Amino acid sequence: MRANFRMQRLFVDSTLSADARHEASPEQFNYLANVLRMGEGAEVLVFNGRDGEWKARLVFPSRKKLMLEITEQVRAQPQAPDLHYLFAPLKVGRLDYLVQKAVEMGAGLLQPVSTQHVQGKITSLERLQANVIEAAEQCGILSIPTVAAPVKLKDLLEGWPAERRIIFCDEGDEGQNPLPILSAIKERHLALLVGPEGGFSEEERKLLRELPFVTAIPLGPRILRADTAAVAALAVIQAAIGDWR
Repeated sequence: MRANFRMQRLFVDSTLSADARHEASPEQFNYLANVLRMGEGAEVLVFNGRDGEWKARLVFPSRKKLMLEITEQVRAQPQAPDLHYLFAPLKVGRLDYLVQKAVEMGAGLLQPVSTQHVQGKITSLERLQANVIEAAEQCGILSIPTVAAPVKLKDLLEGWPAERRIIFCDEGDEGQNPLPILSAIKERHLALLVGPEGGFSEEERKLLRELPFVTAIPLGPRILRADTAAVAALAVIQAAIGDWR
């Protein structure tokens, strides 16, 4: 069942079940009561990434307190996306965009990766998680992707499970069309690796191309910025061998 975008959606970090009550956070109270001007008895949709999506009724026990009274489930919890998204951090504004789009495109895990030419850095995992939740709220997503701590590329590859194939966007690839390469991949468990603005170093490209669980793909005839490349690669993977089929 598709999401109901006519109703406001909220993420809550508590168990959801019929007749349960959840106290809205100060931010949620301000948004619902003061910004949207929603009153007693109004309904919203709530989810926690575990128990599906539920309708909730707004109850104001006092002028400065809002309770979400859970009434009925409207969508069951789906299986979490399995696609891992591995990315070199960008500068803050574009990093926020990149994280939000990865969630929208069906990433199940977000893994920051430190490369030789990386320009950005992760200053707050909490900020990344907040962007993940915001994207899920806005796009009707019920599963909340995991945000992993940053790791160096070499360390990531040394401990990588061979059954999960890494697809990496290689700006140095001589081809243009990724579809024939993707169609030959047989593994069901996948990860996408996108490098920094400066691209992968020659040493990193050589390392990646020598690993049996890594596949390099081109992304067409044009040079793409890292955040654009991420969205393009996620789209083509989902369309060719992912959950769009």
